[in-house]
Amino acid sequence: MMKSKVESFLVTGAHRTGTTWVGRMLAADPQLAYISEPLNVFHHPGILGSPIPFWYTYICNENESEFLPAFQQLLNYGYHFLPALKSLRSGRDFLRMGRDLMIFWQAGVLHQHPLLKDPFAVFSLNWFANRLNSRIVVTIRHPAAFASSLKRLNWSFDFNDLLTQPLLMHDHLESYRKEMQSMPSEDVIGQASLLWKMIYHTVRSACNQNPAIRVVRHEDLSLDPVAGYKRLYGELGLNFTQDVERKITDSSSSENPAELTQKKVHSVKLDSRANLENWKRRLSSAEIQRIRRATEEVTYHYYPEVEWN
Repeated sequence: MMKSKVESFLVTGAHRTGTTWVGRMLAADPQLAYISEPLNVFHHPGILGSPIPFWYTYICNENESEFLPAFQQLLNYGYHFLPALKSLRSGRDFLRMGRDLMIFWQAGVLHQHPLLKDPFAVFSLNWFANRLNSRIVVTIRHPAAFASSLKRLNWSFDFNDLLTQPLLMHDHLESYRKEMQSMPSEDVIGQASLLWKMIYHTVRSACNQNPAIRVVRHEDLSLDPVAGYKRLYGELGLNFTQDVERKITDSSSSENPAELTQKKVHSVKLDSRANLENWKRRLSSAEIQRIRRATEEVTYHYYPEVEWN
């Protein structure tokens, strides 16, 4: 089968690495339509007409028949109205459905390119690039900052979502099987370290196969958002206008909070510079050293100069 003719954009990376911020700032270009997390297991059925069985569901040539038609409809803004209507359980669901319908309608009328923001696509980079004609941006965040964020939120990860995917294990993660199987369910720091290591080892392999994949460090964008996004816009062929610059400045201003409340964990309005140091006060020295030992073989390729204290 031929790859999709619709040029799409994919912003991915481990969850809690800035995918929402990067996706929103790129979608400030009016030629893009922002679509959030079709591979989230709780995605709204109007967006993607295919159930998603696992967190970080892996899609490749061998199993694409389960997903390709649904993604082709999504990229052509085919909204599944009846399934969405049947899934409504609250006024909030109704409002979200209206928002999604408006996004799809406007994107079709204006012939916008779809931008999928989805951390759970990160193991499927090659498939998105080769089959959906996606221009890919992968976000990365220092492993200690990633683990710190999950610790603050107390977000554990069940590795059975990965272990029960035979194709994913065969293609990318078999060497980590024993580590995943032995990981305690309450060990958020250990889980975060292992998940980060597996994800960005896989990303590095994908980049070696497809040099067009762009990896952006959350820290670099946070230190100088305007320059960082201007460079990324240029690499992606997007239009960096004064309106785009204003939105980026507004999202990262020092007038924004240095840390988000747990009720607003998906907000993109944050003091980007101040947020960089939060992990150093939130983690103990023992936790930092543990994360370093667990991830250093992969961390070095992305953060060769970064200090751990």
